[in-house]
Amino acid sequence: GLYTSVEHPLAGATTVYGIPWKLSDTPGNIRTAAPTLGQHTEHILRDIVGLSEEAIAGLRQEEVVS
Repeated sequence: GLYTSVEHPLAGATTVYGIPWKLSDTPGNIRTAAPTLGQHTEHILRDIVGLSEEAIAGLRQEEVVS
């Protein structure tokens, strides 16, 4: 169980290193593949930083973010 397979949006099925420690109360698991470049940009800018949709659109237009 050291390696597990996850579905990556660009690479397809990928084998990744799993959780090396198996704890009885909190065993842990690999839920998703590594994010792609910019995959969470919108969420971070809108929901965490608090920018408006217009401000995010401006950053995209200025090629600050993709």
